[in-house]
Amino acid sequence: MAGHFHTAQVEWACDGDYASGAYSRGHIWRFDGGLELPASASPTVVPLPHAVEAAVDPEEAFVAAISSCHMLSFLDLARRAKFVIASYSDNAQGEMSRVGRGKMAITKVVLRPEVTLVADELPDPTWLTDLHEKAHEICFIANSVKCEIVIEARPTRLATT
Repeated sequence: MAGHFHTAQVEWACDGDYASGAYSRGHIWRFDGGLELPASASPTVVPLPHAVEAAVDPEEAFVAAISSCHMLSFLDLARRAKFVIASYSDNAQGEMSRVGRGKMAITKVVLRPEVTLVADELPDPTWLTDLHEKAHEICFIANSVKCEIVIEARPTRLATT
């Protein structure tokens, strides 16, 4: 894994009056494999119509990257521990706060994962906490950021068979 590089291409072209600040912040993110996503500044940062509400903004992508990495780490650990996961969902939330004069940052991300387990009965409740703690410890993205990350796991559900 060490020494691997990950790339993204970001493209923007001016649409509007750049000098006055009345220009679109809409742009495109391109990833290997050909995926393109519309991106923009958040409408909470740049007022509409200069932000594109239907596009992904960097703050949302940051929160999604943390959530996604945690999920992938959790699923791998659960598989290795012989648990069978039927589904996993998360309603993650990032909190932006002022961190200094003229400086803002996402200071906290709360993950709220909900797991559906294939089993006849729920195992000891500590299994979920332990796996989430281990997943957080090995998550590449969590290890790359300085904001607080809180995991508020929802109760596990059993899959109907």
